[in-house]
Amino acid sequence: MQVPLYQAKAEFFRMLGHPVRIRVLELLQHGPVPVRDLLADIDIEPSSLSQQLAVLRRSGIVVSVREGSTVTYALAGGDVAELLRAARRILTELLAGQSELLAELRQVDVPVPSSASGSGEE
Repeated sequence: MQVPLYQAKAEFFRMLGHPVRIRVLELLQHGPVPVRDLLADIDIEPSSLSQQLAVLRRSGIVVSVREGSTVTYALAGGDVAELLRAARRILTELLAGQSELLAELRQVDVPVPSSASGSGEE
């Protein structure tokens, strides 16, 4: 039985739903990166990075190449980089809207009615 497209998309986004995986993909946007450089940039235990790279590799989003003792990772295609750029644009718009709302909330000073002061003086 074939998986519905919406379910396949949900699985795809779930696979992306880890901060280390997103950071790896960001670092790979500009070209192949050796694992040692990924480790230096991400500051994570090698075994944890290896697990996250395996998830990305199994999904087909990244590919690995071994040259001697060096393993280098790269994006399997340019669409992932475009997805990350789109996510950045969406987040920028969302955060801009939130900062505008915050600025508006800080500017609006609703006066408290004098009868609510509770002084009891008349």
